[in-house]
Amino acid sequence: MIEAFLASLSTIGIAEIGDRTQVLALVLAARFRRPWPILAGVFCAALASNVIAALIGERLGHFLTPVRLNVLVGASLIVMALWELRGEDVDVKSSMEARGSAFWAAFAGIFVAEIGDKTQIAVAVLGAAYSSFTAVIGGATAGMLLACAPAVFLGKALSAKVPLKAIHYVASALFLVLGVIFLLRAFRIWHHAG
Repeated sequence: MIEAFLASLSTIGIAEIGDRTQVLALVLAARFRRPWPILAGVFCAALASNVIAALIGERLGHFLTPVRLNVLVGASLIVMALWELRGEDVDVKSSMEARGSAFWAAFAGIFVAEIGDKTQIAVAVLGAAYSSFTAVIGGATAGMLLACAPAVFLGKALSAKVPLKAIHYVASALFLVLGVIFLLRAFRIWHHAG
């Protein structure tokens, strides 16, 4: 259970650095200047998105062997490493069209931004890899909050100082290392079974 929580926390925490979700949280913080309602909206949207993704992953995970799961997680992390290198574009205008309170703007913007995002796919894969559904959701949600909280609380001051390209390179390298670790784990399981 702790491994599932920590794997989800670190994977999603790293994935969210420089991600459109984090950038959107930064934009919302600069616009509304109300960090607590924005963070609450981020939390609720992350929780909803992660529950959906983990449910899908959990259902698919029942059909996979340990070797296949490790290969799937490893390959997915390597794909995320490549995805991270291309960076993310944020459609700030459509994000800002959300009317109403800071909470609802954050909730709607983040939930929509997460649909089909690399972090949602990662949560689905983690849900397939680990049998602890709540640990995956808890870790993924905590990782997203840890990545978005600085953007929300530091708002505009942070946006001018963040070297986004360097962050993408570091995150990509971390994903690559994690992907290789899972592939090596799959090889070790396969080798011992054969």
